[in-house]
Amino acid sequence: MIAALLAGCSPSSGPPRRTQADATTEPWYGQTLIQLVDMNRQALDLFQHGKSDAAAALIMQAQPLAKRLISVPRPTLAATEAASDLDQLYGQMLFSNRNYGWARLLFQKNLARWKYWTPRTPETAARLKRAQAEIADCDRRIGQ
Repeated sequence: MIAALLAGCSPSSGPPRRTQADATTEPWYGQTLIQLVDMNRQALDLFQHGKSDAAAALIMQAQPLAKRLISVPRPTLAATEAASDLDQLYGQMLFSNRNYGWARLLFQKNLARWKYWTPRTPETAARLKRAQAEIADCDRRIGQ
């Protein structure tokens, strides 16, 4: 009888656990990705046409989108590439303004992204090599 009484006092297992939905399949994820890719394209075009201030403003607007896309448990390759492209462009802009330390930080983010990305593809390997080369270039310029 005591055992039955103690068993009734044991903690319950609680409410059933829900499995977390895959955010990458949600409509907002695809819409945000399309928006980020478009903003990247516009910012690159502005930068290439000498409109750095407008490109920088667009990059600042796009950063929360990139953060949201890659903050999910398993972001898609396309989202990671879009976030990487944004950091790449911002790093290039900083590098062109001789802000080598800040540019290096952005290139370092890309290095970390692609160093551990699986599965490795020729594209991800090329992105890793590019980040390594850009970091080395920043290091050379910082020392001058």
